[in-house]
Amino acid sequence: MDPEVAKLIGAGIAAGFGAIGPGIGVGLVGLGALQAIGRNPEARGPVMTNMILAIAFAEAVAIYALIVAILLIFVA
Repeated sequence: MDPEVAKLIGAGIAAGFGAIGPGIGVGLVGLGALQAIGRNPEARGPVMTNMILAIAFAEAVAIYALIVAILLIFVA
C-alpha cells in the first residue's frame, strides 16, 4: 500500500471515530436536558446553562479529532 494512501485512510478513520462519540454525546445531553425541563420547568435556566457547557466540551473532542486528522494529512 502506498504510504500516501495509508496516511489519508488513517486521517479519515481518525476524523470519523472522533466525530461519532461527540455526536452521540450531544444527543444524549439534549435528551437529558429536555427530560429535566419537562419534569421541572422552573429549572430551565440552570439546566440550559449546564447543557450548553456540556455540549461545548463534547464538541471540543470532535475539534481535537479534526486537528489530529489534519496533522496526519499534512505532517506525517
